[in-house]
Amino acid sequence: MKLIVAIIQPERLESVMDALDGEGVHLRTVTNALGVGRQKGHTEVYRGVREAVNLLKKVRIEVAVNEEFVDKVIDAVVKGARTGNIGDGKIFVLDLPECVRIRTGERGVDAIG
Repeated sequence: MKLIVAIIQPERLESVMDALDGEGVHLRTVTNALGVGRQKGHTEVYRGVREAVNLLKKVRIEVAVNEEFVDKVIDAVVKGARTGNIGDGKIFVLDLPECVRIRTGERGVDAIG
């Protein structure tokens, strides 16, 4: 089992969701996040004053999958999130040693869904 965490641009969320649905991956968690990467933020002018914005809006998507879905999820996220510009995001693949479905008590690969 793996936990796939993707950090993407907010405007690419709908494309990523559609790509995941197209691969048959419907279970996911989506949260708003703030972060900075290579683009190192930007500056904005607010009421005539220039301000540095160091933390940019991002979206964090988490998907717990069995081994056979890892490549499908990665490919779907890349397909939906890639613009070719700096700041497209990152994907992290983590080992998931245990999963428990609270409702039934199922464990491991049976609990992933």
